[in-house]
Order: sequence, then structure tokens, then C-alpha cells
Amino acid sequence: MDWGIPKQFIEVEGKPIIAYSIENFQRNPQIEEILVVCVKDWIDELKNIVVKYSLSKVKWIIEGGNTGHDSIRNGVFFFRDKISLDDYVMIHDAVRPVLPQKAIDEVIRVAHEKGNASSSIACHPPIVYTDDFESGITDIDREHVMLTASPQAFKYSLALRCYEKAEQENKHDFTFTSSLLIHYGERVYFAKGTTSNIKITTKEDLALFEALLKIPEESLYC
Repeated sequence: MDWGIPKQFIEVEGKPIIAYSIENFQRNPQIEEILVVCVKDWIDELKNIVVKYSLSKVKWIIEGGNTGHDSIRNGVFFFRDKISLDDYVMIHDAVRPVLPQKAIDEVIRVAHEKGNASSSIACHPPIVYTDDFESGITDIDREHVMLTASPQAFKYSLALRCYEKAEQENKHDFTFTSSLLIHYGERVYFAKGTTSNIKITTKEDLALFEALLKIPEESLYC
């Protein structure tokens, strides 16, 4: 992003991106409590944001890890003595601030039914496999490809078991919890997502986010 600060703290229309993301879960009646895993040097700033925007469901803020996997692991392990193994946890990227309530509800519904769920959409563009990142000769059947994102939800006992296995094997490079589950032989279930659930990665994404803010939420999830 080349912004000089962690991208989740960039302000869009006067509000940090992370505040938009947390507000989506703050508004959902099925979400009981929120844990934020945060960049160490920005914990105090996040505490100020929580107060300023009345994010009352944020009960804990803890330090992140060296990788995305380690940050999620920190959160999962933090809950060991705080929630039941039968509870459900939902994991979400701070830089995915456009998340309709119906998308959250669908992930929760599928997770309660199947034990886990990942917000997902069908793949429409053609996909070509490359071995040199310059060319490709193999076409991948997109009919059998799903694009997964966060939020993802899991029965806590399942998430904890898989992260403990990864820790024992010194594995720290799983981008998503769903990837971790697949590695350990678990079937991952899809919940209907939305293309509006963008991950803010480049400066161009900020303009897209501003545009999506102007669209009524009911139009973002059909």
C-alpha cells in the first residue's frame, strides 16, 4: 500500500478501515464478543478507536504474530480458558470492511450445521496454471473451483485441534484457517459470499471501497 501505516488503520471518509470491519460484527446479534489480534505498536490506537466508535463487543485486544497464521493461532490459543469447546469462533480480515449482515448470518448458519464454513463465491474468470509465472499451458476447470475468503467460522474444538497440530509440527504458513483444516484432512464447507467482500490490498482498492460504501447493503448480497 505504501502508506506509512498498517493499511487497516488508513482512514476512509474519516473512519479507519478496521472500525468499519468491527462495526459489521458489532451490529450482528449473533456475535457475542470480539477479540482483535493487533499489530503490537498499534494496540493503543486500536483501544482509542474502540472507545471512539462505541465498539462495545470488543472484549479483548492481543498482540499478533509474525505471520497471518501465527496471528490467528494467537487468537485461537487465547480462548483456551475463556470459551467452551462447543462454542463457535469466527475469523475475519480487518481489511475486508464491506460485509453485509446476511453474509455473516450465512457463515454462522452453515458452520452450526456442518462444523465449519467459509464465505465463498463461484469462480467465473478462466483459470490457467503457471509453472514459471510468465506463461501457462494448463487450463483449470473453473466449474470445480470456489473462491474462499473470510469470514470463516468453526466449532472451537475443531479449530483448536488443528492449530495445536500445526504448532507441534512447527507449521506457520497457512493463509486461511480453511487451508489448515484441509491440510489435516478435514472437509471445508462453503457459505454463500459476495463479490463486494473485497480485501483492501492496493490503493485502487480504496477507491472501490469508497464506492461500495454508497451502495445500500441489501444490494450487496443477493
